[in-house]
Amino acid sequence: MVEFLRQTHGIRGALAEFKVDESGCVVTFKGPGYAADAFIDRDSGRYTLTQSFHGVIAVLNDLHKGRDTGLAWSILIDASAIVLTFISLTGLVLLFYLKLRWIPGLVVAIFGTIIVLALFLLGVP
Repeated sequence: MVEFLRQTHGIRGALAEFKVDESGCVVTFKGPGYAADAFIDRDSGRYTLTQSFHGVIAVLNDLHKGRDTGLAWSILIDASAIVLTFISLTGLVLLFYLKLRWIPGLVVAIFGTIIVLALFLLGVP
């Protein structure tokens, strides 16, 4: 059924849900900025299909969060986070070797940390 829907309607995205009950089936596909739901009547074999395209901003948002993107994209996001953390930490280490810059650099780092923590504490419920 899943492959039939993919071939017939050009559905993309990963299979998110396949639910079967006495009267019918529900097949759900999800991808970045995309969703498709097929409701199948088991007695007659008829189905209705709804596809939702949420636009470029939704695609970018889902890619940023790694939502409905698959394993490869999740690995890429994690690798990017590791590289950026490494770059940040080496920048802090190098800051301590610059005698004229380490005090102002440390002040800026502490001030930035305080701002981020304050925004987190005040803005996140």
